[in-house]
Amino acid sequence: GDVYKRQMLDGLLDPMRWSLTFAEMDSLWTGFALTLKVVLAGLALSLVLGTILGVFSTTRSRVLRGISRVYVEFFQNTPLILQVCFLYYALAYSGVKISVVVVGFIALGFYHGAYVAEVVRAGIQAVPCGQFDAAWAQGFGYTETMKHIILPQTVKIILPPMVNQVVALIKNTSCLFIIGGADLIATTYNFVTGESTGGAYGPAYLVGGLLFFVVCYPLSLMAGRWESRLKERDKAQVEAIEEKEATV
Repeated sequence: GDVYKRQMLDGLLDPMRWSLTFAEMDSLWTGFALTLKVVLAGLALSLVLGTILGVFSTTRSRVLRGISRVYVEFFQNTPLILQVCFLYYALAYSGVKISVVVVGFIALGFYHGAYVAEVVRAGIQAVPCGQFDAAWAQGFGYTETMKHIILPQTVKIILPPMVNQVVALIKNTSCLFIIGGADLIATTYNFVTGESTGGAYGPAYLVGGLLFFVVCYPLSLMAGRWESRLKERDKAQVEAIEEKEATV
């Protein structure tokens, strides 16, 4: 164990291996760019699916609520890597030719769509029921109520957890490695196992991790600040109401 740790440390401090890693940065940037493309496409799909299913879960229709519940439970309770493999090989065996990138964003979109649906559902349910009653009293239908009154308020509530989902989606692109993707993780692995570049594990994976970090950390920080501001705003509103009641 000590010998292995020493070898890893020596590799991490080896100038030659760092030189090889920096010489390969073009391919790492290419893999990173592909990762971001999968993230953007997967995020768009998850937002569309999640919003629709989140609204379904708050309707009066048992059928729509049932559809949403089954979808959420299935995708949340099965591993993402299994979903990626199943989609990739099922399409391959059926004769459908599709790129790993497309498989990746579909799998990520469907998986995170389940979590987005729960975020949207919680956000809608956090809006006071009186908002619905007031809208219906004014003659608004369900669709108009959701579009003009409920969803605009929901957006403010769900922003912090939604950003956390974006961070999780970015990190979960690493699952594409299992089906031979050309994303950042796969590119890094191909580099460290190459005939002429093999062995630069420490530097290459450290650079790959830093690329993920510089994207995910600011998003996590932003989500935390948004959440703090929302809590401060809610606290201020409660204090204002208590002061008003005290003066009556």
